[in-house]
Amino acid sequence: MSIPERIESIKRELPSHVKLIAVTKTHPVEAIMQAYQAGHKVFGENRVQELMAKYNQLPKDVEWHLIGHLQTNKVKYIAPFISLIHSVDSIKLLSAIDKEGEKFNRVIDSLLQVHIALEETKFGLSADELHQLLQSSEYAQMRHIRILGLMGVATFTDNHQLVRTEFRFLRNLFDEVKRLYFSQTESFNELSMGMSSDYRIAVEEGSTMVRIGSNIFGMRSYT
Repeated sequence: MSIPERIESIKRELPSHVKLIAVTKTHPVEAIMQAYQAGHKVFGENRVQELMAKYNQLPKDVEWHLIGHLQTNKVKYIAPFISLIHSVDSIKLLSAIDKEGEKFNRVIDSLLQVHIALEETKFGLSADELHQLLQSSEYAQMRHIRILGLMGVATFTDNHQLVRTEFRFLRNLFDEVKRLYFSQTESFNELSMGMSSDYRIAVEEGSTMVRIGSNIFGMRSYT
């Protein structure tokens, strides 16, 4: 199947409320343009440097999502145009995003990343850290960020029950956070979970955004 056909196939499978983020990490601009010309304009990148290179080469109506770990000193590069940062994992990073948002006179939409996997190499806040952040006076003073929801990365495993348990934990945490801190906030409605290997389980457990790369563009090239 071609790239446009793969995108169309995945979109047919997804409920209408679930947004497909085509993950372009390591894939060339030519491949991304095939998706773009077929009408898909929502792309996700893991690294700021690669995102910037592609942003400069691709049409400006692309909706860019930063889905990988973000260092505070890199926020300034993407602050003028980024649509959504999925991977906010500390108050320090949230503060940096807020400051850059102020500089560019825009509110930057973000998701708080929660650590749900068994692998310690994965990033994210614990449930306790998430509550501490949302209760902090520092967060209360921020005016140039808008938190739209939560994001998580499940354990990379063939154990589907474990993956389902991790996604369900995140969904329950989302519901709790919504009730406690965002009950009057309509925009807090995004749950970014699910990738090529587990997005079907994620959707069943309440995901509103899936981050799919290899199922669209093929296996990554690291050459």
